[in-house]
Amino acid sequence: MSGINPLKPAIKRFDLAYSVRWNLFLITSGALLCAFAMKSIAVPQQFIPGGFFGVGALIYYKTGWLTPGILFFLINLPAFILGWYKLSPRFVLYSLYGMVVMTVAFEVMDIDVVIHNQFYAAVACGVLNGLGGGLILRSLGSGGGLDIIAVYLFQTYNIGVGKVYFGFNLALFLLCLTIMPADLVIVSLILVFISSAMVEQTLALFSQRKVVFIISDHSEAISQTILDSMKQSATFLKGMGAFSKREKNVLMTVVNNIQLKKLEEITFTHDPQALFIVENTFTVLGSSFSKRKIY
Repeated sequence: MSGINPLKPAIKRFDLAYSVRWNLFLITSGALLCAFAMKSIAVPQQFIPGGFFGVGALIYYKTGWLTPGILFFLINLPAFILGWYKLSPRFVLYSLYGMVVMTVAFEVMDIDVVIHNQFYAAVACGVLNGLGGGLILRSLGSGGGLDIIAVYLFQTYNIGVGKVYFGFNLALFLLCLTIMPADLVIVSLILVFISSAMVEQTLALFSQRKVVFIISDHSEAISQTILDSMKQSATFLKGMGAFSKREKNVLMTVVNNIQLKKLEEITFTHDPQALFIVENTFTVLGSSFSKRKIY
């Protein structure tokens, strides 16, 4: 396999993903959105959002102690102690910052969002909470609590993060069914489902890439145009026709959605008979793409 490098100077570039300011921006924005969703929609509707905040909300609904925000903060403390000794200090400090911002924002916010229909309220809350959670998870930190425990269990016992969330929320909602109206539990489940889907969409929004394979007798000319016109790297893979037994270069490159149409135009301009294969991918690490996320 031979590679074609882009025509760029070998200069170490500044990686925004590891910038302290960028990470604090993501965490702050996400935490404020989550706090707004909880304070203005979830708590007035008495929803259970899942996770540690859901536990705090449930305690508040049934006892009237403190506030959901303060209870969320207190429930998180043991998890942060565990994380400090078992996980990366950077990850824990970023997560602690996110938890503090969310707690303080929840306590000081006073914005009323009047939604009479509970289903509509669950959808709105799920979208806002999921967007906020997705922004936080794009950083090198987390929203705290259950995130820290999930990362610890994954690194130590190879228990999937999704399984930890599923198991915890399953236990929480089974408990809720015994002490809360079933309708309220069901609409809270809808909120959590929408929130989870929104987190996935937010994480994928700027990460989606296209892996393109180009099979053509003019692959050399196509690759040179990709380098000159798109300033994009590419790689030759050695292939062989199953029928003809003739060796042929297969050109592979990775582009985003915006670049895809231009790449298609370049390919078929050089060779109208080319085979152009596109695969979706969300994780491309290394080279000029994203760096591996290290907590």
